Amino acid sequence: MFKVLKVYFFIFFLGFVFSCNATEIWVSNTGKDTNLGTKESPLATLNMALRKARNMRRLGDRSIKDGIRIILMDGTYLLNEPIFIRPEDSGTAESPTIIEAETNAHPVLSGGVSIANWKKAEAINGLKSGLVCVANAPKKAGNILDFRQLWVNSEKATRAKSTSGSKMERVLSWNREEETCWIPFKDKSVSFEPGMEMFIQQWWAIANLRIKNMEIKGDSAKLYFEQPESRIQSEHPWPAPWISDKTGNSAFFLNNALCLLDEPGEWYLDKANSKIYYYPRKGEDMSSAKVVAPVLENLVEINGTVDNPVQYVYFKGVSFQHSNWLRPSKQGHVPIQAGMYLLDAYKLKEPGTPDKAGLENQAWIGRPRAAVEVNFSNNIHFQECTFEHLSSTGLDLNKGTNNNLVQGNLFKDIGGSAINVGVFSEEAFETHLPYNPKDEREVCSNETIADNLITDVTNEDWGCVGISAGFVKDITIAHNTISDVSYTGIGLGWGWTKTINAMKGNQVVANKITHYGKHLYDTAGIYTLSAQPESVIKENVIDSIYFNPYAHDPYHWFYLYTDEGSAYFTVKDNWVPSEKFLQNANGPDNVWANNNAFVSEQIKQNAGIRSPYKYLLKEKEIDKNWPLQEVPHFAAVELVGDGFDNAKIKEISKVNGVIDAQLYQWENHMVLYAKMNHVEHLKNELSLEYPNAKIKTYNAPVYNFNKFEHCKDSDLASEWEHILLTANLVENKKLQEEYLQYHKTQFEAWPEVAEGFCNADFQQLQVFKNGRQLILAISIPKGASLDELNPKTTEDNPRVNDWNALMKKYQTGIEGTKPNETWVFLEKLN
Repeated sequence: MFKVLKVYFFIFFLGFVFSCNATEIWVSNTGKDTNLGTKESPLATLNMALRKARNMRRLGDRSIKDGIRIILMDGTYLLNEPIFIRPEDSGTAESPTIIEAETNAHPVLSGGVSIANWKKAEAINGLKSGLVCVANAPKKAGNILDFRQLWVNSEKATRAKSTSGSKMERVLSWNREEETCWIPFKDKSVSFEPGMEMFIQQWWAIANLRIKNMEIKGDSAKLYFEQPESRIQSEHPWPAPWISDKTGNSAFFLNNALCLLDEPGEWYLDKANSKIYYYPRKGEDMSSAKVVAPVLENLVEINGTVDNPVQYVYFKGVSFQHSNWLRPSKQGHVPIQAGMYLLDAYKLKEPGTPDKAGLENQAWIGRPRAAVEVNFSNNIHFQECTFEHLSSTGLDLNKGTNNNLVQGNLFKDIGGSAINVGVFSEEAFETHLPYNPKDEREVCSNETIADNLITDVTNEDWGCVGISAGFVKDITIAHNTISDVSYTGIGLGWGWTKTINAMKGNQVVANKITHYGKHLYDTAGIYTLSAQPESVIKENVIDSIYFNPYAHDPYHWFYLYTDEGSAYFTVKDNWVPSEKFLQNANGPDNVWANNNAFVSEQIKQNAGIRSPYKYLLKEKEIDKNWPLQEVPHFAAVELVGDGFDNAKIKEISKVNGVIDAQLYQWENHMVLYAKMNHVEHLKNELSLEYPNAKIKTYNAPVYNFNKFEHCKDSDLASEWEHILLTANLVENKKLQEEYLQYHKTQFEAWPEVAEGFCNADFQQLQVFKNGRQLILAISIPKGASLDELNPKTTEDNPRVNDWNALMKKYQTGIEGTKPNETWVFLEKLN
């Protein structure tokens, strides 16, 4: 309880920190660094203000006993170098260094450069003259500045690519020995250009591969790649290019070539001719447009040492924008997971390591750059700041950070993860090993990440995560709202190991995660790795996963996912629309309880951003043009025929995302009842296996009682058993309509029936219909007996008998039943 409450203590504490008695240093983008630093005579740069504050601390200036306030006036501050905050800039609890926006101001620390003087270009790629605009590429010291992103009027433009909109093509094959790839190549207007890249989607990650050469043969092309990514891409086993006749090969597009510039919103940097081309979107006037390219990879560095950390530096109301990230352009980018890129990786001829006997691969990783990087720093605060228009990670609490607060911030339009925290594996450390340094001060601990809005992130590297935590301990991730992410909402842990390591005591509490998994599956709203004693995931709300048109496995997505080695977790009271979870190769002592759509309304209402930060929600992004996955729901599939293999039906069901498949049989009727989505697709798959069977689906109930919604005592049993019966409606269509109408109005007109179900402790009762045939599914607590429970429906409740008598005139037995036999029980199969 304390760990969640401590967020409130921070808020209370900060009310005293921002004291009127603190010394003020003022900064304006129209000031001069030779000025006094007063409001009337402000400095020009934050670095100079920090130098002034540093000198005051060095000299023991008595005026700073209540702290130093560096106040940034309104405007954009174009950075020539990163802001560097070092141990000498440290404050104390009584005298912090505060970097804050002036009241009602919105200062921006920008690592970008403006591009102006756009002119209409001559005809390009068959486009009419004047449709595309051109400007001189920005230079520094006579060299072209390189960048991979461009923002026009604060909206990210698209690097020229081979497919339109969100469409992608599929690779034809991949040759690991040759390190080559065949792709379809029907558009003869496209030709190889130096600098051209391939963007490929593979399982739970992407890769950016620089193309070395292209051989065109008919309607196909063979691609060769630059080193080192060529070797790494073809040697590493996980995740690899996906080749599948069933779900399609890995999706890809080519980008970064002038010949690919063919639709509004696209741009291309022509380094050879020092030009930049842009195809304006509708309504964009390039004579007045604000165009920004990123230059600096890092805007702020807060770096101490293990023995001399930076302390008590607070940011409030500051915006960090326009960071760059160039590694993919220089060495390619082949991540293993969560955006952590491979430095080396290969499959082992003889599996096994001292920690993991079955491990069949080795990998060493690097870490992407971040706009704001923090190392060996304690009691650093980021409050009410904005991290926006950034190429890679937004904020990175990397190593040796403790007791820091990240609260009430906006993270939006970010190419990588919004927040990375903790070591994921250092470059010299094999990434599957348990990290447990001798000096515990290296481990990120006691961090609080709360009440932040994270939206439209991971939009460059789709395999990154909203909030991604590595080897961390005693951190709290609470009350964040996360939406519109390409992969996972919150990832916690690293190492794929059951061995006890540096991680423990972590809490993921009351976050709201929606609209995730947009581009990659093997995903979840919340995902964990490795042993983490005393860790808790509770009271989160997770829903609305995007439908991914290019997923390697369209059913391999989850709301909660404890992956390899996850151990010692308590996962409870999380609201999800359906119990679609995965517990893969977990370690011991995980406790799961009450994770479903029936948690209390208070938990649902409490999740996500709290006051006073709810104003951030107006910035929340949801792609309304992108479809959502169908929520898994109870449904039935009936097979009528002979020669069914129970194990085979369950195998097909599992591959197609069915949750806890249950099989029932009566005569030659086999019924699968479970939670599933895309029921018609499952029917088609079963038809391929059993072409002579008659297969019927029961996708949506015509009547649906559940205890949670209709009973005063809504506590549900943790495990259910399902009893299935089947009957027909009579052939008279008028009577069929009457039957349906009675069930549609039963809760209002016959409330005693639902009351009887409550008395009998029925957890759920559903009636499905296909043609005339009905399937009735009664769910009761596991271990209970329907024979004992059913009489309770009529105890002191005679109207239930009236209902049952009324229903008899609408029902008759299915083909094969005995005379006067109506409902028949299906036998549950093991």
